[in-house]
Amino acid sequence: MLHCMTSEPEQQWGVGIQDAFQRLWTPHRMAYIQGENKPTGPGADDGCPFCSIPAKSDEDGLIVRRGEQVYAVLNLYPYNGGHLMVVPYRHVADYTDLTDAETIELAALTKQAMTALRTASGAHGFNIGMNQGTVAGAGIAAHLHQHIVPRWGGDTNFMPVVGHTRVLPQLLADTRKMLADAWPTA
Repeated sequence: MLHCMTSEPEQQWGVGIQDAFQRLWTPHRMAYIQGENKPTGPGADDGCPFCSIPAKSDEDGLIVRRGEQVYAVLNLYPYNGGHLMVVPYRHVADYTDLTDAETIELAALTKQAMTALRTASGAHGFNIGMNQGTVAGAGIAAHLHQHIVPRWGGDTNFMPVVGHTRVLPQLLADTRKMLADAWPTA
């Protein structure tokens, strides 16, 4: 209906009851909903994606930056375009179990990620944090990861609230390259 702007509903075969709404299909979200890529247990050998990602190329793993102790990777199921995670290479679940070197590098890559996101996409602000444990909302609780979600003035709209859908303006591979190119050298 939106493209022709009439009050008559369009014929919508196979989408249920006609209601004149346009549909934005996001089938990639079904993988997340069904638990695809989730570990089968708490160990590093139980299919932990954060343990297998570093063995991939940066492009295939969506890795934006590699450090000595941690790496920055795009979230495969992002809340916003450019949603990054900083992840220790070591399979560790709790923030208090990080070594001093891991803690320091996690903080440094977080700062660098913010700089890269501001440079590449003009982010106005950030949500930064980690969910410790399944009850706190961690999707993969067995391997610590810190989220860095860029935000822009007016980036909230009706789609997440009404449509339970996030609109991402760029393919993840393109976002990875853009952020890798904008990553600060220091």
